[in-house]
Amino acid sequence: MRQTLTFHAVLRKCLTVLLLLCAALPSAAATREQVIVASHPLAMQAGQAMLARGGNAIDAAIATQMVMTLVEPQSSGIGGGLFIVYFDAKHKRVETYDGREKAPASAGPNLFMGADGTPLPFVDAVVGGRSVGVPGAIATLWLAHKQHGKLPWADLFEPAIQLAESGFNVSPRLVKVLGLVPSLQLVPSSAAYFQPEGKPLAVGDLLRNPALAETLRTIAKLGPDGFYKGRVGQQIVDTVTNAPRGAVKLTLNDLAGYRPVKRAAVCSTYRGYRICGMAPPSSGGTTSIQILKLLERFDMGSLAPNSAKAVHLFADAQRLAFADRAAFLADPDFVPAPLPGLIDGGYLSARSKLMSPDTALPQEQMLPGDPRGASRTLRRLRLPERGRPSTAHMSILDGNGNAIAMTTTVEGPFGSHLMAGGFFLNNQLTDFSFLPKSDNSLIANAPAAGKRPLSSMTPTLVFDRKGKLYAVIGSAGGWRIIPHVAKTLLGLIDWKLPMAQAIALPNITSRTAVVEIESGLGLEGLEPELKAMGHEVKYIEQNSGLNGFRITPEGIDAAPDARREGAVGKIERK
Repeated sequence: MRQTLTFHAVLRKCLTVLLLLCAALPSAAATREQVIVASHPLAMQAGQAMLARGGNAIDAAIATQMVMTLVEPQSSGIGGGLFIVYFDAKHKRVETYDGREKAPASAGPNLFMGADGTPLPFVDAVVGGRSVGVPGAIATLWLAHKQHGKLPWADLFEPAIQLAESGFNVSPRLVKVLGLVPSLQLVPSSAAYFQPEGKPLAVGDLLRNPALAETLRTIAKLGPDGFYKGRVGQQIVDTVTNAPRGAVKLTLNDLAGYRPVKRAAVCSTYRGYRICGMAPPSSGGTTSIQILKLLERFDMGSLAPNSAKAVHLFADAQRLAFADRAAFLADPDFVPAPLPGLIDGGYLSARSKLMSPDTALPQEQMLPGDPRGASRTLRRLRLPERGRPSTAHMSILDGNGNAIAMTTTVEGPFGSHLMAGGFFLNNQLTDFSFLPKSDNSLIANAPAAGKRPLSSMTPTLVFDRKGKLYAVIGSAGGWRIIPHVAKTLLGLIDWKLPMAQAIALPNITSRTAVVEIESGLGLEGLEPELKAMGHEVKYIEQNSGLNGFRITPEGIDAAPDARREGAVGKIERK
């Protein structure tokens, strides 16, 4: 008996020591494969470096964003805003951060109305101070880092500061976009930044930005106060209030009063997968879920992805979803949205019955529905086509299984075209409806002081039927972001495609009677069949900017959008 007790005591002691040793070692979760997919190789490398140093997804996203401010000024930066959809692996929960820009206190419902009582021409609205919203990126990234970050805040700025000082080689995309935006010449000081020796930049030229390096040092040291107050804050105020075009009143109080908001994610299921996205003021999560659920009663998996019938159904689902978007979605702090009603399965099932497998939705039926909780007093006009939308997206998975989908933007290429402190200020306020009313009814997305304009950004997390993280995806592309993401989800779920092939699917977009099909991909032969169904067809360039990954038993399947300059960085399992 004495020997038995000794044996058990020794066994317990050995087990205790073994458990302590195991606790001291990196866990399996902490050494899993890590990945970042971002829209520019240099930005991706900055994020990858943070992961390699033991940082997490939030740390990597911040470092990536700072470099994108420098190397992709046409797309995103600290002078703009962003949305974060974050998966906290430890607590198995989805969190979202609203970093959308806000209108200054001076903004009113007639912000974009001319003296003659008609909406301003778009270029007059965009270029200059009138279009600038209080930037939300820095405050939001600070909040996310405070709650989840691992590495010191200041360390995350090092790659961007070094690149801004030493310079980076100008990419083909930046040169191309510069050639497509002649309106940049309307702000000579900004145009001059891209002509450091008095001549236009060429691919491969070295471009330095010491002013941005100084700004980033200040933010790295002081946090948000280094952006919204002091020297940098005053530069922003002076730039907007003294703009050569569209000067308006923006104050330090407007900047200091900015607060990011944590909102509940919009989540629903599609064929057993759980889709989680961003709630208003982003329309992306709600509208992409609506599109998918409107298609759920159709056997999409049996259709060829590029068939006329698949294009037809996808287009009609968009039309119904965008009609609801136009009527009901705006800044929820000003216009409460009927979100539960909009994504309710019964409501969408009934809406789906308006769709025919063989005939295009009649234009008179491209109207909002009647979701539970909807206001009868709101109207919102369809937005006209405007400019060339920009924006960028990153998808990141860290060694502990945390994931981030972050879409970030200054709105159109080079935003308002105004620079302050070495970065471009956004033109997000042009995402408001220019007309404040329609038929004497309030338009949900009309401008107002302190209001966030409606967005289409669609950062998205997907969980499999067992509740495990399956995919992270998002895109650039203005209002077309929503169908860009939705078609990728169809590719992953219905057509079982690898991530690269799902992203490469032709972009099909439609919010009116016109079906827009991405040109140059050999789909011209679909036009006769689609016209026979009753569709009007238009072939256009659709330069999406999808970046994403999915988690498979064989490892991480990640891909950037080949239409842009994105890149994948991995840190292999130890």
